[in-house]
This record gives sequence, structure tokens and C-alpha cells, in this order.
Amino acid sequence: MQKNPPVKLEFILLMASLMSIVALAIDAILPAMSAIGITVNSLDTSNNQLLITMIFLGLGFGQLLFGPLSDSFGRKPIVYIGFTVFAIGSIVCVLSHSLEMMVVGRIIQGVGLAAPRTIAIAVIRDMFKGDYMAKIMSFVTTFFILVPVIAPVMGKFILNHYDWTGIFYVQLIMALVVAIWFWKRQPETLKPEYKIKFTRHVFIDGLKELLKYKETIGFTIISGFISGAFIVYLSASQVIFENQYGLIDEFPYIFAGLACGVGLSTFLNGSFVMRLGMWRLSYLAIIVFSVNALLYVILFWNATTNPALPIILIFMAIQFFTIGFIFGNLRAIAMEPIGHIAGIGAAITGFISTIMAVPIANYIGSFVDTTALPLFIGFTVFGFMSLILFLFIKRTRKRNIIL
Repeated sequence: MQKNPPVKLEFILLMASLMSIVALAIDAILPAMSAIGITVNSLDTSNNQLLITMIFLGLGFGQLLFGPLSDSFGRKPIVYIGFTVFAIGSIVCVLSHSLEMMVVGRIIQGVGLAAPRTIAIAVIRDMFKGDYMAKIMSFVTTFFILVPVIAPVMGKFILNHYDWTGIFYVQLIMALVVAIWFWKRQPETLKPEYKIKFTRHVFIDGLKELLKYKETIGFTIISGFISGAFIVYLSASQVIFENQYGLIDEFPYIFAGLACGVGLSTFLNGSFVMRLGMWRLSYLAIIVFSVNALLYVILFWNATTNPALPIILIFMAIQFFTIGFIFGNLRAIAMEPIGHIAGIGAAITGFISTIMAVPIANYIGSFVDTTALPLFIGFTVFGFMSLILFLFIKRTRKRNIIL
């Protein structure tokens, strides 16, 4: 039986930093969405949401590429390739003069960032297993959440003192720092005996192997449902708080405050998961996630405007507090049975959940115009769909244990 090694704070910080470049690339531009829209001649807020959602499209496809490569050539070289692709995408964004070109740049950024994001998860799975893996994932995510807290504020500061292109330059500098840190301090975690020869069949073979594990597939689909609903918030938050509430200067701080709630619950998850287990904890969190959203929909179904700011913030705070108990645990449960194909496994599961999430986010986000009600309808629908699937998987698992 594999014994979990002791974990160092530096390892947690490094893995969090690898994943944080993704959050920095997404959240730092939120206060600059209007300014970017003017530069690229796009004044439609619904179209501008593509600058957020389409980076996830790149993340999805990038994982399919870098996951198998990391199983063949090791984790470290793939991270360097990913950061290089990210740099190319950032340059495309800075030079963009149309929305279409900017979207292409964001997709390229997403493809590149898929490498550090996927490799961080694979490295954690290489080294840890079970509820302890979920605990490490929670601590990594806790530090990772600090970036969404500070990124919009940082983006607003750069926007006020320079212009929106400065946000992309800062992202490049941060990516370079993390890449050097990873190069100097992180040993290779893929054992030679686990390396898989890279062929054109590696994806098909990995998919066939992954399909043997129904729990992995089920929880990947649940991740897609929850992620899709959450990406709507990321892409539409600027519309809700700046356009609907008129809180242009306050928006970065509101976003940061809600992100703190996610960080707090993620930190608490690291302790609770060892007592309650990742199955029970994520199950309870999805129940709260779904019921809270349903309550909002019932209360404000016929409203033509948003409720008072404190009310919507309370509902959003509860919603995002549950996120910290959901994402890390769902990811850990999905990865638990497939440690022997951690790279391709992380790639395929990440691809499936992301490709599910992007159309969900684009569709629901197109309705977030005059009120935030469509956002909570999305939370409700996909929350309860996740809950139903969770119950089905749980019942099937219990039946298999009995047999």
C-alpha cells in the first residue's frame, strides 16, 4: 500500500502558483473588460464575455495535448512548453485590434496554461492518494484562491496607472517567475516505470482505460455542470456589478470579498475532509449549493430588477462558500482510481468537464443582461442535475460494495 510522504509548505505554494497563473489570466482583466472592448471595437457586453469563457476552451483542448505528453516525457518539460505557448498568446492579445483576434489570443493563452494546471494535479496525484490527496488539494487551492482575491484589484490598479496591456505584461512576468521556481525546486515525480510511450494511440488507450472507472466519469460530468455554472459568474460578474449596480470602482473589492469566501471554505475543507471524507463533504456542499440557488430563484422570479446589494451578496457568499467544498473534492474523487494514468487521466477528465462548461457558460451568460436571475437559474438547474447524478453514483457504489 502506497504511503503518503510528508508535505512541505513550499510544495503547496509551488503547486498553487502553477495553478494560479490561470486565475491571474482570467480575473485580472475583469476590471478592464470595458476598456478592452473599446480598443477592439466591441461594445456588446455579451460578446465581451467571450474573453473569459474562451480561455477555458483553450484550457480544455490544451489538457488533451499536454496530459499524454507528460505521461511520456515527464511532468517538468511539459510545464516549460506550456508557459512558452502562454507567452505567445499574451503577445497576440496585446497586439489585438479586433475582438476576434483577442479571442484567438485568449484561446492560445488557455492552451498554454493547460500545461501547468494539468501537471500540478498530476504531480499531486503522483505523490499522494485518498483523502490525504484531497487534503493537499484543498491546501493548494486555498493559496490558489488568494489570486482571485488580489487579481481584479491589481488589474484595476494597472488600468488606472497605465492601460489594459500592462495587465498582460504583468502576467508574463509572473509566469516567468513561477517557471524558474518550478525548474529550480521541483523534482520530477513521474517514475520511469510509469512512463507511457507516446504514440497516436495514447489518447485512445487512455480513454479506454479511464472508461473502466464509472466513478471517474460520473464525477467528471458533475465537475462540468458546476464549473459551467461558476464560469457564468466569472464572465458576467463585471456586467452584474458594474452595469446593473453601477459599482465600477467597487467591483474589484466585491469580487475579492466573494473569493475570500471560497478561500475560507477551501481551507476548512482541508481539515474537514479528514474527518468526514471527500464523498460526504462534497455531497453536503452540492445540496447547499442547489438549495440556496433555488431559494433565490423562488424569491425573485418575477422581479424586474436585482434585489438590494446586501441581499444578492449574501446569496452569492453562500453559493461560493460551498464551492470550496466541491471543486477540490470532486477532482480528488475523480482522480483517485486512475493514479496509474494520472497525466492522461487529468487531461481527459479536465477536457470533458471544461468542454461541457464552456457552452453552458456561453448560453446562460447570454441571458445575464438586466438582472442576475439567469445566473441563479443556472446554479439551480445544474446544481440539482449534479445532485441527482451524485446520488446515482453513490447508490451504484454501495451496491457494488455489497456484492
